[in-house]
Amino acid sequence: MIEKRIKATALRYKPEEDQAPRVVAKGSGKMAERIIAIAKEHNVPLKEDPKLVEILSSLDLYQEIPPELYRAVAEVLAYIYRVSKRFDK
Repeated sequence: MIEKRIKATALRYKPEEDQAPRVVAKGSGKMAERIIAIAKEHNVPLKEDPKLVEILSSLDLYQEIPPELYRAVAEVLAYIYRVSKRFDK
């Protein structure tokens, strides 16, 4: 049986500092589990998108996402915003 290895990436976006979101963490296996655990500890909503994670994982750490990923990342950020607002009530 082939075990599927978990991957994760984390983005940061500070509009006052960044022109676009940046990859601030990435990894697979134990590192991915740690990224997910830290997000959960800080109540950061998670969104599964294996194809996007694969693409983001190919970027360098602290690199801004390229324009061709703006739409995909905007969809993730919109999802996180909606989920966060739901829990703020």
